[in-house]
Amino acid sequence: MNRPLSNDILYILYLIEKEVSDKLNLLGALAQDFKGKGSVAFVNCGEYSKLCKKFKISAKYGPVLKHYKNGKFNKDYDRKDTLKSLTTFMNNPTGDTPWAEEPGADTVRHVDGDKDLAKLVTKEKKPLFVMFYAPWCGFCKRLKPVYQEIATEVKQSVLLAGMDVDNADSMNTRMQFNITGFPTLIYFHGGKELHRYKGKHEKDLLIEWLQNPTDEAPKDEEEEQWKDSPSEVVHLTDDSFDDYIASNPSVLVMFYAPWCGHCKAMKPEYVDAAQTMKDEDIPGTLAAVDATKETALGKRFEVKGFPSVKYFKDGEFAFEMNERKADTIVDFMKDPKEPPPPPPSEPEWSETESEISHLQDVHFKDFLKKKKHVLVMFYAPWCGHCKKAKPEFTEAANHYAGNKKIGFAAVDCTKETASCSAHGVQGYPTFKYFNYGKNDEKYTGGRTKDDFIKFMENPQEPATPPPEEEQWSDEPSAVEHLTDDNFEDFLSKHDSMLVMFYAPWCGHCKAMKPAYVEAADEMKTQKVKGVLAAVNCMKEQKLRTKYEVNGFPSVKYFKDGKYAYDYPRSRTKDDLVDFMKNPSEAHKNPNTIVKNDIPWSDEDTYVAHLTGDDFDQYVQSHNSVLVMFYAPWCGHCKKTKPEFETAAETINTHKGQGKMAAVDCTKDQELCKKYDVKGYPTIKYFKDGEDSFKYYQARTAQSFTAFMKNPQPPEPEWSAVPGKVKHLTDDNLEEVLKSHKSVLVMFYSPRCGYCKTMKPDFIAAAEQLSAEGSDIVLAAMDATKNAKTAQEHVKTGYPT
Repeated sequence: MNRPLSNDILYILYLIEKEVSDKLNLLGALAQDFKGKGSVAFVNCGEYSKLCKKFKISAKYGPVLKHYKNGKFNKDYDRKDTLKSLTTFMNNPTGDTPWAEEPGADTVRHVDGDKDLAKLVTKEKKPLFVMFYAPWCGFCKRLKPVYQEIATEVKQSVLLAGMDVDNADSMNTRMQFNITGFPTLIYFHGGKELHRYKGKHEKDLLIEWLQNPTDEAPKDEEEEQWKDSPSEVVHLTDDSFDDYIASNPSVLVMFYAPWCGHCKAMKPEYVDAAQTMKDEDIPGTLAAVDATKETALGKRFEVKGFPSVKYFKDGEFAFEMNERKADTIVDFMKDPKEPPPPPPSEPEWSETESEISHLQDVHFKDFLKKKKHVLVMFYAPWCGHCKKAKPEFTEAANHYAGNKKIGFAAVDCTKETASCSAHGVQGYPTFKYFNYGKNDEKYTGGRTKDDFIKFMENPQEPATPPPEEEQWSDEPSAVEHLTDDNFEDFLSKHDSMLVMFYAPWCGHCKAMKPAYVEAADEMKTQKVKGVLAAVNCMKEQKLRTKYEVNGFPSVKYFKDGKYAYDYPRSRTKDDLVDFMKNPSEAHKNPNTIVKNDIPWSDEDTYVAHLTGDDFDQYVQSHNSVLVMFYAPWCGHCKKTKPEFETAAETINTHKGQGKMAAVDCTKDQELCKKYDVKGYPTIKYFKDGEDSFKYYQARTAQSFTAFMKNPQPPEPEWSAVPGKVKHLTDDNLEEVLKSHKSVLVMFYSPRCGYCKTMKPDFIAAAEQLSAEGSDIVLAAMDATKNAKTAQEHVKTGYPT
């Protein structure tokens, strides 16, 4: 490439030329189209490894495309490998992915500007339903997948279309149809607007409305069901509320919204509690108020979220109550007492008085330019290591109070994302030193007050690393201390060996050390066959890498000169000795639980570890969060963990792709109970602070990453979708075959990609045969649920 690069560059980074050979023509055409406006550059990370390493880029999992604008990283290219998609991206590299390029979007007709809409409205013979939207609109994003499903189901009778009207090419349309909010849904037929949809964005309601469109909002069956279905819950209105409360001395009232997910989850619990109260003759009543209808009551009692549960005693409001489970509601009504006030929320660090300067993106550079020496702590409020470092960092700053040349600053990376991104912050806390705003260097020293003070006395000298602990290997004991040089030789001479991989600074290692030493001595006394050994992973890096030691202590058992499995017992002297007496039997015993692993939250990964104290704050401060609820002993969790970590390294370090977090359900049982976690791992997706849906896709790094770039709810089971395809089971197969002369059966797996590709055509063929009055039937069978029939007929794979 001889010509100079522009300010708009798309880099393709790769390790093996074969991997990019199929993209050469495509990217060459793109480069030609954007000549003078943008550039396409190829970088071989095998040949220019230092360059790729400098910019923290890895191509080991295949080629990656990265876009840089004005010399700064913009984003990874995450769209289709087509010239149209690449061209759209290069025309607007900072914008959202066009809806037309999202998965499943081909079910919707995408309108391209004012002229295209005018043509479509005039010429389309079927009724036309158009969603006018803006790419940035959150309500629009939530509606899109539902809208796509509806488009598939009603395509025979109504054409569903979408039009981005948040651009210059569509201003006439916005003015013509008076579009003042997003999304706006308009029904056209015969070349003109007939109706506007005013109801809720729910699939069933929209489909019902499209069958008989009017200007009236559709009735929400969900609202009517609870009120009209028999139960012991009393439904109150603006008119009936005061009389009922005055006539009943003990009333618990649930203020709810029909669309609220938490309300729907609480409703059956509330109904059960009311029935139990009647059956057991417990005094008091449970009532409910639809606050979306009874707005005066919602305003009067300051209902700001749903559900809001309030207790009324002797006709007066007494206090709020937060229980949502049937048994706890019943227990409360037996003896209604005001719950203790919640502990005061921890004030933001920036609101605490100290010598720390809390910087925002807007004045980050200006502050640094005015000080000769500044040490900056980039942090996240939920980060445990940050909380531990905060008081030490604050004390060091107080030590230098009044020194105009030295400054200590902090940046909250959950708010000031631009500064954190610009300085390559990928984990918390990250400390960086600046000299008049320039020459930023990563601080790698200790994190005590004295460490920070000493560093700032002479920042030009290398930081003093944390003091090394006294060497365990120098202490007399029966534990063998091994190194990179002698490990393999020693291993070959001992057919039964337990090895503790540790770090000198690790608290869990220090706690285990005495028991490990005592166990080694006890084995010697009892003449138990085998050896206990230890490896300092801060010195013996080759062994740490070879045996994939990611946390401390990691205790591994070696049999006949080879790694066998991780030690599966507790860290006590007795368990260690007992294990070494008969390691093969201990490994077979299903009741032995792996207890030696350090908590996942203490490992150095990019996964955010949440607790009941910070969970709500975290999911509400990030609009897209994938949470893995797990138990440390769970085998499936352990298998998922490294995949989840790998994906988190990509997702949690890139702006705009959401966050990945984890919750240990053995420590936060109430939190897991709240989100109905009944098995491990349970992986849930939270959108705008709300529990949206369970993650059901593959538990691989690639699948997690792809999902977070475009989170979509799981598709409904095919058998639940209305249509002309007959769904077979082991039980009804014979009956269906006898009832029809000719049946074509598609055996499929819900996860099979080829099946998903074939499904729309199979459905369309069934619809066509039915419309033509044919007696030929198209049927489908989920082979994962009907193994008996599938094993008989499926020999090669899916679909058959």
